[in-house]
Amino acid sequence: MYCKFMDQFIEDIDACTEAVGQACRGALMDYGTHYARHGLRTELQRLGARSTLIAILLACAAMLQPNALFAETIPVRHTEGLIHGFLVVRTLEGKAVADGQMTQDARGDRVTTHHLIFRFKDGSTYEDTTIFSQRGTFRLLSDHLILRGRSFKQPVDTSIDTSTGEVKLRYTDAKGKEKVIAQRMELPPDVANGLLLTLMKDIKPSVPRTTVSMVATTPKPRLVKLAILPQGEEPFTIGKFRHKAMHFVVKVEIGGVTGFLARLMGKQPADTHVWVLGGEAPAFVKAEGPLYVGGPIWRIQLASAGIF
Repeated sequence: MYCKFMDQFIEDIDACTEAVGQACRGALMDYGTHYARHGLRTELQRLGARSTLIAILLACAAMLQPNALFAETIPVRHTEGLIHGFLVVRTLEGKAVADGQMTQDARGDRVTTHHLIFRFKDGSTYEDTTIFSQRGTFRLLSDHLILRGRSFKQPVDTSIDTSTGEVKLRYTDAKGKEKVIAQRMELPPDVANGLLLTLMKDIKPSVPRTTVSMVATTPKPRLVKLAILPQGEEPFTIGKFRHKAMHFVVKVEIGGVTGFLARLMGKQPADTHVWVLGGEAPAFVKAEGPLYVGGPIWRIQLASAGIF
């Protein structure tokens, strides 16, 4: 669900992060007490945030610390194969807002096409095409995401190629101007764009915390972490059949001073909740969360066939 770029909060705090970083570095480079206080005071006044002096100092300290969030590739416990499933997107009140389907074609240890598409009642489209390998562990090869229509704050077309590290982004800014950005990044082997629902079926519920990486394709593409936390089993029914699904919470974790300021400014992305049926043939049951950062919380679940 977190394949959508995170510009709604990162753009808001980038300018603040840069200014704070300059102030902190300037103050820390000079041991003179007067200069340090004067440098911090000047920047804080410019930002209109004099009351957050202690928070800024903590951010400076955090900026000097190495990132403690480690990610990991997910072992293949259940080999992916051919899939054709149907989904529906609803509000938490139960109103249907979009219909969807997911198809997948697998050949050996390579899933050639994992295609997820939602068509909204207002004409909007969410379309994600993912190619990945499953040789021992899951490895993303490429991901192509297209969002367009009134259901999304900005039209966006983004692609990731892990073999070259190239990330391309085409979007329309708030003034209606189209922008294109291409950037090469050092992508870790656990990048999970377009793979989250697939990976959820292979994560061990006995592991208290699993982390993977995701490319947040903002106008400044960057890596963030997704922390996947099991919450225990919960019962559900399908007709006369009773089952139990493992409930996971997926949290976006942004390292360094950017993440600190995101939490400080109330810009932390909302959590996503995912329910997965376990056993020898695990299956996706339901997810609740935003399709884009700052968007409404929607429920995605299996659709039922209509009357023939």
